[in-house]
Amino acid sequence: MLEPAYQADVVVVGAGVAGLSAAHRLSSAGVTTAVLEAAPCVGGRMATEKVDGFRLDRIGQLLSTAYPELASTPGLDALVLRPFAPGVLLHSDGRHHRAGAQAGAGGARGALHAVRALASAPRPGALPRVRANAVAAPPRVRAGAPLGTAVDQARLGAALTRIAATPAERLLRRPEAPAAEALAARGVPARTIDGFLRPLLAALLCDPDLTTSSRCADLALRAFAAGRLCLPEGGAEVLPELLARTLPPGTVHTGVRVTAVSTTSVTTAEHGEFRCRAVLVATDARTAAELLPGLRVPDFHPVTVLHHTTDDPPTTGAALLLDADRGGPVAHTTVTSRIDPSRAPAGRTLISTTVLGTPPPGVDTAVRMHLSRLYGTSTARWETLAVHHTPEAVPAMRAPHDLRRPVRLLAGLYVCGDHRDTSTVQGALHSAHRAAAAILSDLGAAGSMHVADPLPTMRRAA
Repeated sequence: MLEPAYQADVVVVGAGVAGLSAAHRLSSAGVTTAVLEAAPCVGGRMATEKVDGFRLDRIGQLLSTAYPELASTPGLDALVLRPFAPGVLLHSDGRHHRAGAQAGAGGARGALHAVRALASAPRPGALPRVRANAVAAPPRVRAGAPLGTAVDQARLGAALTRIAATPAERLLRRPEAPAAEALAARGVPARTIDGFLRPLLAALLCDPDLTTSSRCADLALRAFAAGRLCLPEGGAEVLPELLARTLPPGTVHTGVRVTAVSTTSVTTAEHGEFRCRAVLVATDARTAAELLPGLRVPDFHPVTVLHHTTDDPPTTGAALLLDADRGGPVAHTTVTSRIDPSRAPAGRTLISTTVLGTPPPGVDTAVRMHLSRLYGTSTARWETLAVHHTPEAVPAMRAPHDLRRPVRLLAGLYVCGDHRDTSTVQGALHSAHRAAAAILSDLGAAGSMHVADPLPTMRRAA
C-alpha cells in the first residue's frame, strides 16, 4: 500500500495529445494519474480558433488514415476523419494535374463504411471512421507534366505501391541522408522530384527545403501511399478534447504552471508541490528542456496559416492543392469547408492556406495574389478571417535523426512528445505509447492511491 504522502502514481506535465494519450494508457492500466497544464485549456499546438462560426486551425498539420496510433489510442474511438480527394492536385503552367490518386486508401480503425472518392461511385473500403463528403465535380485536369513522361508516371505509381507495402521498421533501416539528396541518389527523375515529390513532402513535413531525414520522409510517403490525407472533423482541437473528456473525472487540471520536476514530485508556481511515484514531461520541446536541463532543443519549422472566406468558392472540390512551380509563398491550400462542412457556417466557404518558412512582408497580400493564380479566380473580395504565425510549429527532423529518442531518462522521470519521435501527430502519440509502457514496466502493479487535494478543474472551450 502506498504512503498517504503520494497524491498520484504519475504526474503528467502538459495536456497536449502526447500527455493526454499517455494518461489514458496509464489510467486504463489502473495507475492513478494527474495531468497538469499551464494553459487555460488542453491541446497545446493543436488549437482551433472560433471566428463568426468558423473553426480555424492554428497550424493544421495534415493527418493520414494510415497513422496506426489514431486507431490504437484509447479515447479516440469517437474521432471522425474527413478525407481529402485521393492523391493531390498539382498546379503547373496554369493547369491542374491529378497526382498520386492511384495510391491505396487503407484505413485506421476497421471498415465501418465506404468513402466516396471524387467523381467516382462509392466503393467498399477500409477508411474506417472516415465520413464521406458530397463534393462538386473536380476541375478539368490533364495527365503528364509536371510528373514527366508516361514511363516516369508508371514508375512513380509502382514506387508508391511498393512503399505502401513496406514495413515501417524496414524503412528505418535504410541509409539516411537529407530527403532532397536521397531522392536524387535513388535515381528519381528530376522532373518527378520537383513537380510532385518536393511539394508533397514539403506539405507533409512542413519543410520546404527537404532537409528532413530521408527515413522520416519515407515514413511520410508510406502514410500518403497507404492511406488518405485527412482532417479531424470539427478542427484540430477535437483530438485533445476527446482524450481529455474520456479520462477519469478530475484527472486534468488546467491553469497549473509547473516550475520544477523530480522523480518523486512536481513543483508548481501557485499550487505547491504535488508528490508522486513518477513524472512524465509531455510538453513542447523547449519547455521540456527548461524542466529537464540537458535535454536537446531541436530547430523548428515556422508555419503560417491563413484562413479566408468567399461567396464564390473555387471549383477544386475536396483536393489538396500544391504549387509544383513554387511561384509564390503558398505551400498548399484547400477549400476546407468542402472536406469538413462543420468548420464553416451553412452556406459559407472556408479556404485554408499554409505558408512554410519565414512569411514574406505583407503575407496576406502575397498569398492572395498566389491563390488567384492557383485557383484561377479573383481573390480581391475574399475576406481574411485569421492569419496565424507559429515560429516553433514543428520540430525539425534533420539527418541524422533518431526516431526513437529515449523516453525514459531515469527511473521515475520520463519525457514524450513529437520531439522524441517524428514531428507528426502519429509521432506524438507513438512517443506517448512508448513512455506509458516504460512507466508501467518500472512501476509494476498499480495500487490504490491517496486522492490529491483539489486543483483547478479543466475548463472546457465553449
